[in-house]
Amino acid sequence: MDSNHLNGGVDANGMDDINRPLLEPLDVRTLKFKIGEIHCASCSTTIESVVGKLDGVKSVTVSPIHGQAAIDYIPELINGSKIKEAIEDAGFPVDEFPEQDIAVCRLRIKGMMCTSCSESIESALRMVDGVKNAVVGLALEEAKVHFDPNITDTSLIIKAIEDAGFGSELISSGNDVNKVHLKLEGVNSPEDMTIIQSSLESVEGVNNVEVDVLEKKVTITYDADLTGPRSLIHCIEEAGSNPKSYQASLYVPPRRREAEQQLETRMYRNQFFLSCLFSVPVFLFSMVLPMLSPYGDWLMYKIHNMLTVGMLLRWILCTPVQFIIGRRFYVGSYHALRRRSANMDVLVALGTNVAYFYSVYIAMKALALDNFEGEDFFETSSMLISFILLGKYLEVLARGKTSDALAKLTDLTPDTACLLSLDADGNAISEMEISTQLIQRNDILKIVPGAKVPVDGIVISGQSHVNESMITGEARPISKRLGDKVIGGTMNENGCLQVKATHVGSETALSQIVQLVEAAQLSRAPVQKLADQISKFFVPAVVIAAFLTWLGWFILGEFGLYPISWTPKGMDRFELALQFGISVLVVACPCALGLATPTAVMVATGKGATQGVLIKGGNALEKAHKVKTVVFDKTGTLTVGKPTVVSAVLFSNHSMEEFCAVATAAEANSEHPIAKSIVEHAKRFLNKFGSTEHVVEAKDFEVHTGAGVSGRVGDKMVLVGNKRLMREYNVQVGPEVEKFVSENEKLARTCVLVSIDGKVAGSFAVTDPVKPEAACVISYLHSMGISSIMVTGDNWATAAAIAREVGIDKVFAETDPMGKADRIKELQLWRYNWSKQSLL
Repeated sequence: MDSNHLNGGVDANGMDDINRPLLEPLDVRTLKFKIGEIHCASCSTTIESVVGKLDGVKSVTVSPIHGQAAIDYIPELINGSKIKEAIEDAGFPVDEFPEQDIAVCRLRIKGMMCTSCSESIESALRMVDGVKNAVVGLALEEAKVHFDPNITDTSLIIKAIEDAGFGSELISSGNDVNKVHLKLEGVNSPEDMTIIQSSLESVEGVNNVEVDVLEKKVTITYDADLTGPRSLIHCIEEAGSNPKSYQASLYVPPRRREAEQQLETRMYRNQFFLSCLFSVPVFLFSMVLPMLSPYGDWLMYKIHNMLTVGMLLRWILCTPVQFIIGRRFYVGSYHALRRRSANMDVLVALGTNVAYFYSVYIAMKALALDNFEGEDFFETSSMLISFILLGKYLEVLARGKTSDALAKLTDLTPDTACLLSLDADGNAISEMEISTQLIQRNDILKIVPGAKVPVDGIVISGQSHVNESMITGEARPISKRLGDKVIGGTMNENGCLQVKATHVGSETALSQIVQLVEAAQLSRAPVQKLADQISKFFVPAVVIAAFLTWLGWFILGEFGLYPISWTPKGMDRFELALQFGISVLVVACPCALGLATPTAVMVATGKGATQGVLIKGGNALEKAHKVKTVVFDKTGTLTVGKPTVVSAVLFSNHSMEEFCAVATAAEANSEHPIAKSIVEHAKRFLNKFGSTEHVVEAKDFEVHTGAGVSGRVGDKMVLVGNKRLMREYNVQVGPEVEKFVSENEKLARTCVLVSIDGKVAGSFAVTDPVKPEAACVISYLHSMGISSIMVTGDNWATAAAIAREVGIDKVFAETDPMGKADRIKELQLWRYNWSKQSLL
């Protein structure tokens, strides 16, 4: 940069210093793009001078050779579009300008009652400059906002929600993908916190640092590719003048959402019970006791004129329900009317107030007249408020159960993991148990048999079988070897694995599933969109309908179009018409129109997630009734997914005890699920009959992939496997054995042959049992007119046998995973004009 630019920069900075805040924002972004018609160094100097004078621009570099500009700026003071306009005003066209960044944030909303509330919040958010899209989930009480971070930020978005009359707090933003909370020790003054904050901000990959001086806590948002929690803790410990003068430990903040939901549940429960304390006596005094003479006769005792004891008691008991317990409806109505909208609060307040004050009018008239026979609506007002509170209590309970379901998903990962340190040759030199939240990308983790995989990663050493049913639905454990991927939260069945962490925090598959379910709960079903449109006009329509009802009955009465006997004593036609109008208004109060669908979607998606079914929003649920064909996988779906020995047959002179002992010794070192089932069966048999047969360890053990195992048990050479293994070792398989194998294959069973010293000694028949409920499910689907198809990778004989057992007619066997997807596409094309497909 030449001297002319420097001089210009000094002048600009002189002016900037006046307007620039004392504490500059830490968030500095870099904008890179190409500029056309740059012919010499003077052109680039001119651009640098023009842009450098803009308030909020930190530095400008323009290459006259490549026509490339790199500008560091503060988003809070200026945005990319203004920089672009300044360059174009200077006479230089801007090329390849990057598209605007779109950030996403999730907010928790408080105070919503019905669809009108969510619509008001969405309208308020869309009016914020820079907000591109906003979706508010009524049942979930959350909002997802897409915005341009160059124009607005989360604080302005929260302010817009609060201005609309609702509470709001930030759940997460786009840069909160990886966040860690740390508790500090050794911090004695604000200066110590400043030192720690400065040290953390200097670490490459740290995006944001928030400190809490009073609580001595720090929250750090970081890029997992560049740093991690343990590196940040080490940075804090090295920040002081003396090493280790500061200490940091992992801090897990309480789940605010759970605490708030528990508080909200208790609040609605207490309000409901408190309202019942008053409403139930009102109901008894109004509807029950007067029908039970002589027990209710005392309620008809007249205090003065026509004012009875029952009416006075109902008035006294109804008043606290209307104005103290029902205060929340007045507050909600105030906020709704202030933003010129009408929600359920308005309707409830309007209906209950009309019923209450009309009843007060009836009570005053009864006190003044000695021939009045009017009926009060005190029980209507109090019971209506009680029922609405009950509905809110049940709704909050349903939401809480859904949140519990998602919490159970996140709790699938273990709390701790075993971290390995390797030398240059890849040998483990130490191991340490750490919190799962402290795992960083590329860490080497040791996973022992029976332990859960803490994060997503890749196997670098060892082999085992991992149960991935919680992710894939496949009940049979999957073999894992060098280079295979493992998923966080899955169970390591046997064998020790060394895994290199590839995805941590919110990047893991389990976290993605939780995010998918939460996104589904925010999505709107088509029928919900229709209900939302209707709900906009529901309150005005109810008020108009109530007015028209009153007007119609009043006109009919004025023209004498109904008998005068219909009008109670002491009441005129106006009051009779008013009763009908109030009835319409009160009956329409419990408006579940806009709340039923989102609550159903929320509960269905949350419950489905715990059962291994991922539902991508209300649209999929709504279309489910159009399904005409259901395609099932076999293993783990129609069957249990765990091999079980159903029979053992001898083909030699060996005893069953000796046969089981030899098979157990040979299969003991195998990790195959079928081998484990044989060992379990053999041990169970030996224990059942009290056998004294000693099981010795097999020597020269060898695994024959896809065929079986071999080894020497004592002085005997033992083979355990299929016919292919027998042929490889020239073991004769006689007709009797062939017949046994053929018969069992027709019954969907796998035959494991056992050879001792070159002769087939016997065989185990192993099967994956059909789930007890599978046949009932298929039968029920057929009764609904839904056909069932099975697609499996197993052989035709096994597939056909399972299909016959459960009642499925059409089968596709020996199909690999890609082939299964192709089959689904073929079925969808075949039924394109008249059906939809569902894959289970």
